[in-house]
Amino acid sequence: MTTSASRRRPFIAGNWKMYKGPAEADALAELLKRSLTGQAQVDVAVAPPFLSIPIVVARLRHSGVHVSGQNLHPEPAGAFTGEISGEMLRQAGVAYCIVGHSERRALFGDTDAVVEKKVQACFRAGLLPIVCVGETLEEREGGQAEVVVRRQLAAALGRLTADQLPSVTLAYEPVWAIGTGRVATPAQAQEMHATIREWLAERYPPFVPRGMRILYGGSVKASNAAGLLSQPDIDGALVGGAALVADEFLGIVAAATA
Repeated sequence: MTTSASRRRPFIAGNWKMYKGPAEADALAELLKRSLTGQAQVDVAVAPPFLSIPIVVARLRHSGVHVSGQNLHPEPAGAFTGEISGEMLRQAGVAYCIVGHSERRALFGDTDAVVEKKVQACFRAGLLPIVCVGETLEEREGGQAEVVVRRQLAAALGRLTADQLPSVTLAYEPVWAIGTGRVATPAQAQEMHATIREWLAERYPPFVPRGMRILYGGSVKASNAAGLLSQPDIDGALVGGAALVADEFLGIVAAATA
C-alpha cells in the first residue's frame, strides 16, 4: 500500500542524544527559533537531553517548535533512581517523547515489552509518542527485516485503539544506518515505509494508514533529505547528528517543504 503524502503534514524531529548541555542547548535553540518562528508548512520538534529541556522549552516558547523527551520510565513515579517519568516531562513543557530508539533497545535493554509499556506511559502522561522500529544489518542481510519490523510494530501498538493511533508518529530507523554514515537508499526506505503502512492497513480502518506519519531515521542530512522526503510514504525524518548543527537541521526542514 502506497499513499500520497499530500494529506500528511511533514514532521522533522531532531534527537540531540547526549549532546548539548544547557548553555549549548540554549544557543542552538535560539538559532532554530530565529529561522523557524512563523513557518507553517512543517511540524518541527527537538529532543534535548533531560537536563537541557527546561531551558529549551523556555527558549522555543511561541516559536512553533515543539520539544520532545528522548525516553521515559514506564511508571509515573517511584524509587527508580536516575529515571524520568512522562508526567515529569509533561510538567516541564514537553509535547513528544521518543520510544524504542535502537540505542535504547541495544544498549539499555528496552525489549519489545518495555517499549509497549513506554507507549502506554506516553498516553497516560498526555505525551505524543514517536515510536521507533528498525532492523540490524544482520537481520537485513538474513532476509528478516520485514519480520523484525512487523514484530516491533505489533508489540508497540498492540494495545492501542484505532482512535489512539493518529496520536502516534512512527519512525523507521534501520539500525545499520544510525550514526554510521550509511543511509538506506530512497527506494529501500520507501519499501519499508510502504510495508509499515500495509501492516497498518491490514489491522485498522483506512483512516489509520492514510493519516499516520512515518518518519525515516538514519544518517539523514541536508544533502540527502530531499531524495528521501520525496518518497510517497516518507512523511519526515528523525534526525540524529545533523540535528546538532543549525544549518544542517534547517536544510532538512527546508527539504520537507519542497
